[in-house]
Amino acid sequence: MSLRGLPSRLHARGFTLIEVLVALAITAIALAAGVRASSALQYNAQRQSDTLLAQICAENELVKMRLAKQMPGVGDSSSTCQQAGQTMGVTVSVYPTPNPSFRRVEAAVRAGPEASANPVLSVATIVGRF
Repeated sequence: MSLRGLPSRLHARGFTLIEVLVALAITAIALAAGVRASSALQYNAQRQSDTLLAQICAENELVKMRLAKQMPGVGDSSSTCQQAGQTMGVTVSVYPTPNPSFRRVEAAVRAGPEASANPVLSVATIVGRF
């Protein structure tokens, strides 16, 4: 018997096995949530980077059309665009409008040079005669 007549094992210090397992489970759940959040942040940063590079590629193609001395011909054309070490495919589609002095131009950018690559961005504008 120990102090006050209670058995000494009631005064044992430390954690039980169940308490340790609960603490480990809580820690594992918190770490899994952190890894998932980190993965989502990395994906969003990559997507934002790809979208910015695609925007640059699309704008370059549209500026080429605007700077040309003649109206663009109706139809589709494909090219590649190199930005920040990535090669992206660009398809430019020119459509007629009811006013013959204007053409509708769409630039669609893909994640890779292949026609089957994932689309990243599409930009449309109107090009007119000067």
